[in-house]
Amino acid sequence: MLDCDYNAGGQKIAIKKEITIMRIEYFTKNYELKDRLKEIIERKIERLNKFFLGEIKLKIALKKVGASEIMELTISLDGMVMRSEVASNNMYENIDSALPKLEKQIIKHRKRLSDKSKKVSLTELEQEMVPELHDEDIHKVVKTKKFPLIPMSIDDAIEEMELTDHAFYVFLNKASKSVCVLYTRHDGDYGLIETVK
Repeated sequence: MLDCDYNAGGQKIAIKKEITIMRIEYFTKNYELKDRLKEIIERKIERLNKFFLGEIKLKIALKKVGASEIMELTISLDGMVMRSEVASNNMYENIDSALPKLEKQIIKHRKRLSDKSKKVSLTELEQEMVPELHDEDIHKVVKTKKFPLIPMSIDDAIEEMELTDHAFYVFLNKASKSVCVLYTRHDGDYGLIETVK
């Protein structure tokens, strides 16, 4: 795409600008995505284009769990993942909550994003109103725990997690011989993160 500007002598010059293409993938679970909602989401998501160059992939998951409607926005960018998840009783309101959360992540981590990816438009990020971080805003590790990795099955890990009443449990998967993290999801089911070499 060509844009026009003027040089110091007042001459009109053409500047090549890269277009941002947002590839959106929708995933639904117990929720019917209506065309009107899809239209609203895609119109509002265009706000993210100012932060990126080239092709960007955005995954949008829409779920209904009981009375809650859950929206997850996930951008994968050169090995980095930015994610926002919100729940309410109205999916149309969720986009107005999820999108600002995702924008804040992009702005907050702008330096790291631009260092790792050429698809980040740092100029646009620098022009955004970025709040100054104070010492109390910076999170740090305040406690470290060490424990032996015990080989066990996933079912045994679920039992151990339920006994300890934690939201996650780290263990060595007996079947795959890899370190895994079992965690409780928002919907009450379990998720499993399995490391690979």
